[in-house]
Amino acid sequence: PDAGPQRDRVVTEAEWLRRWETSNIGFHKEQGHPLLQKYLDVLLNGRSGLRIFFPLCGKAVEMKWLADLGHSVVGVEVSGQALKEFFAEHSLPYREEPVPEISGAKKLQSTSGNISLYCCSIYDLSSSIVGKFDGVWDRGALVAVNPCDRQRYASLMITLMEKNSSYLLVTVLYDPNKHKGPPFYVPESEIKSLFG
Repeated sequence: PDAGPQRDRVVTEAEWLRRWETSNIGFHKEQGHPLLQKYLDVLLNGRSGLRIFFPLCGKAVEMKWLADLGHSVVGVEVSGQALKEFFAEHSLPYREEPVPEISGAKKLQSTSGNISLYCCSIYDLSSSIVGKFDGVWDRGALVAVNPCDRQRYASLMITLMEKNSSYLLVTVLYDPNKHKGPPFYVPESEIKSLFG
């Protein structure tokens, strides 16, 4: 099916913040996502010590798991509450500092230094601020981005990837006439046109 009915749907930043404030976060997985475990070898491709990016990370438990495996994890999330809950739930000490290049943004970094989470809009990031990544775990970002912003999102993600980067993407298949999203329906043809 075509994503037509959802094409003009917009979820505001305030709505996402409200979902975190009211714990309306059915998208959060306490045990991590089974597809990351299943396809971890595809993401790592035999490499160790990677820089892995989590777009719209929430408080994804996989961030700690990958950091414990020796990777550097960078995430971005608009909800400071989600990021603080991540550190609290894993009993990880962290420090908070402003991000000079982004007005009002904060970086929460584990004291071990291997987890850096940016509290800001993903569209405020650039490779000059966060660097480039060897891998991306997009478990719920593309399907959460407003359909009108997908091209902008994909263009940003491409600029954040190293040449031999691996990008693991999870989408959902359903009839977009029966559900207004998010998660939004992203047909395979659109993924191909966005990412090639």
